[in-house]
Amino acid sequence: MDRGVWVITGGLGYIGQSVAWAVLARGRPVVLVDRQDRSPTLGGVPVVRGSVADPAVWEAVLAHGRPELVIHCAGLIVVSESVRDPAAYYRENVVAGVAMLDHLRHLGPVPVVFSSSAAVYGHPVTVPIPEDAPKEPVTPYGATKWMFEQVLAHYHQAYGLSWMALRYFNAAGSVGGIREAHDPETHLMPRVAAALARGEAPEVYGTHYPTRDGSAVRDFVHVADLAEAHLLAGEYLLAGGRPEAINLGSGRGVTVLEVVSTFQRLLGRPIAPRRLPPRPGDPPVLVAAIERARRVLGWEPRRTDLEAMAKEVLMSYV
Repeated sequence: MDRGVWVITGGLGYIGQSVAWAVLARGRPVVLVDRQDRSPTLGGVPVVRGSVADPAVWEAVLAHGRPELVIHCAGLIVVSESVRDPAAYYRENVVAGVAMLDHLRHLGPVPVVFSSSAAVYGHPVTVPIPEDAPKEPVTPYGATKWMFEQVLAHYHQAYGLSWMALRYFNAAGSVGGIREAHDPETHLMPRVAAALARGEAPEVYGTHYPTRDGSAVRDFVHVADLAEAHLLAGEYLLAGGRPEAINLGSGRGVTVLEVVSTFQRLLGRPIAPRRLPPRPGDPPVLVAAIERARRVLGWEPRRTDLEAMAKEVLMSYV
């Protein structure tokens, strides 16, 4: 029997297309599913437009081949927006996802690699954060990610649908000409680069945290390393691996002000950031424990280097 296709939902987004780039490089056929009307950066890749909840979307996917694996990156991601409009986040990140799983369990069931988030941990007690740390999300966004992980576990128990949840920390950098471009943009490096391109001072939220310079500590991982982890996770599930939740980060923390200083070094001129109050729900420190990713997937963040990531982001804006 011919190999099936790997389906990437949210496939026109920054992570989705970066993952598609890695999967295509391994020679596997890919179909992208997305509600957005934008054109893909990757050429020659079939795109099915619509919601993952729509049966017609999966009928259209079948026209390209039998789904062998789904990498589920679709969903809403703006933390502050989830606080203002939690209904949209539960609808898109949970309800639509459950409808998708119902289609997939009748098609196979088809294994799922889920784009989860460090937001499931809330304000961690232990740093670096292990995967078995308490799940206490403080925003609807984080709650929907944790809820969908639990849905996957229940679908595995009841229907045999295999899964892996990859809990991202902070993705950055660029592969294959794919740049980070959210609307609105909430991620640190592109926000800093965009502000500098406009001749404005970048904004830093929170400068009185109990950290080495008062700004929040975050864990950045190159998007190429993140994409490689999805490929390894898919191959692991198809080889019969058991369900897991796995952190994806560098295992190292840098402060927000250190990120700004990195852009300052690259540009060779001083940058005076706007210091603003912390945003609700922002933990002082988020750093991943990544031993499970190493042990289960054989994964290492090989391309993750702060200055290299900042340079790639900067080149997209200036």
